[in-house]
Amino acid sequence: MHKPMHKLFIAAAFLLLAEGAVAGTTAAPANAYLYIGWPNDGQVLPAGRPFKVWFGLRNMGVAPKDVSFPNTGHHHLLIDTDLPSPDQEIPSDRNHLHFGAGETETTVELPPGRHTLQLLMGDDKHLPHNPPVYSRKITITVR
Repeated sequence: MHKPMHKLFIAAAFLLLAEGAVAGTTAAPANAYLYIGWPNDGQVLPAGRPFKVWFGLRNMGVAPKDVSFPNTGHHHLLIDTDLPSPDQEIPSDRNHLHFGAGETETTVELPPGRHTLQLLMGDDKHLPHNPPVYSRKITITVR
């Protein structure tokens, strides 16, 4: 009877360790809500002109990178890409824009076509929170 319980305990411990590796170590409030305030999903925007992207966040604060304060993080705008691995640093490239100064909006210009936009919060080390805080992915058209 002890051996099966021991194996069950080891299996449960493995699962807990695996779940802990799913995201960064910085806690996020369970009720944190991240969203794109502008543009709207389905929006058609004129080509050749920059447009504003407004970041919305509830039940969590914004702090610059390298500032470790409870229930805070900084924004990352994901353009035409999926969410990165939650247990690794968020990439910094043309598809993963970092806003480490604590910005809550930006201006971007995209080529004509359909594009996706999504926000992801990162902690002071550019890691997603635990649980990850991200917005719904929206689609816009530039023409």
